Amino acid sequence: MADRRPPPPRRGFSSDNASGVHPEVLAMVAEANVGHAPSYGTDSWTARAEELLSAKFGAGSQSFLVFNGTGANVSALAAALRPYQAVVCSADAHLHTDECGAPARFTGSTVIPVPAERGLLTLERLETALPPAGRGEHQVVPAVLSLTNASELGTVYRPEQVAELAAWAHQRGLLVHMDGARLANAAVSTGSSLAEVSTAAGVDVLSFGGTKNGLLFGEAVVFAGTAGGVAAARHYRHTRKQATQLASKMRFLSAQFVALLSEGLWRRNALAANTAATYLAAGLGTVPGIDIVHPVHANTVFATMPPAMTARLADEFSFHTWDPAAGTVRFVCSFDTGTTDIDSLITTARALTTA
Repeated sequence: MADRRPPPPRRGFSSDNASGVHPEVLAMVAEANVGHAPSYGTDSWTARAEELLSAKFGAGSQSFLVFNGTGANVSALAAALRPYQAVVCSADAHLHTDECGAPARFTGSTVIPVPAERGLLTLERLETALPPAGRGEHQVVPAVLSLTNASELGTVYRPEQVAELAAWAHQRGLLVHMDGARLANAAVSTGSSLAEVSTAAGVDVLSFGGTKNGLLFGEAVVFAGTAGGVAAARHYRHTRKQATQLASKMRFLSAQFVALLSEGLWRRNALAANTAATYLAAGLGTVPGIDIVHPVHANTVFATMPPAMTARLADEFSFHTWDPAAGTVRFVCSFDTGTTDIDSLITTARALTTA
């Protein structure tokens, strides 16, 4: 009889979504899987997760757990936007490029993409790109500035950069949202706490990622204790329900965040991934024909290489072709990326240069 089991998956560099689940997270889920518990977030696990999130993101903050990153982003924005308003973001932002129009469909609002510098917005770029006001009801009203930290190109906003951009936005009456799918990596990169690169620097609404940092699934939407954050949070419970992001067996989402936040696992996982990316970039940079094209701040490495090398390397390793025309590929390291995995990739790439 034929073996119907799928082949064992390759360990690769395509995405931190492809990694496994950290054993401490699985152990906490198993611990939560004892007996019965109240549903829809009225259980003790959820209470503990919310306490830990408040401790990380500041007094007065409110946190809500959801299933995935797109759900976190669009439901958070729906709580902060009216349909005639717009969210301003980097042209590289996941909101603009990788959420299939979900922000516009779910919020009814417009997304205004702004060209960024290696994934990061600057005051100069924002001032240049935003349309001038003055046409009244004939134009959409920018109401939210969305930042991604770490960015889609692997670069990181430092706390002072977030604070500068947040101050600019607040002076213009905009709330500040942050897509923090890799916020843990950004915090480790800058030697900061989670709050210092987000809510403490002026972010009003945050999508805090867990899936890319060792969880089975799950993200948190965090509303800061700012006036804007408190106002946006007022009806979020209903928004989350309408967005199909309310888990009935919430304790299994919550247990994962308890594991992630209780003993510094978020930092350990992010440090391991960032360290692996630095090691990978250093090794790839020694291979003839390969150039590292963006600073490696977090856990992603962007490089260019000859098409023939890309094709042959892809036979043995998984990674993402970011820009085929430019020959740019992306490698992502996870909490469980080991030096053996990296050394094998580098050795194979170097061998291809002499083949």
